[in-house]
Amino acid sequence: MQRTLLLAKIHNCTLTGANINYVGSISIDEILMEKAGILPYEQVQVVNITNGQRFTTYAIPAPAYSGAIELNGAAARLGICGDRLIIMAYGQLNLEELKNYSPTVVIVDEKNSVLEVRRCDDLLSKT
Repeated sequence: MQRTLLLAKIHNCTLTGANINYVGSISIDEILMEKAGILPYEQVQVVNITNGQRFTTYAIPAPAYSGAIELNGAAARLGICGDRLIIMAYGQLNLEELKNYSPTVVIVDEKNSVLEVRRCDDLLSKT
């Protein structure tokens, strides 16, 4: 049996741009992607805390240390600069993989600089 679980989350980041003319996706500072463990072109769910929008797209790296979080293509209509977002990646794990499972949560400041990286090792130790 496969279960779908959170693998990575960038929490409370700030939207820095929107480009309607780009082919699609969300651009994320490369360092944030690496810290969270989100791969280029990986599917992500984006939740706009400011306006309540939720959508699925794929992540592409923005320049490292740029702080960039940009909605591209049609998704650019789902937020404006300054909106607060949560970006999440999910994965399919089998029961054996769950034994060593631990999601990564990246907490950022208002400029999208990393404040803390949490490994949630104790989440499943209670099951």
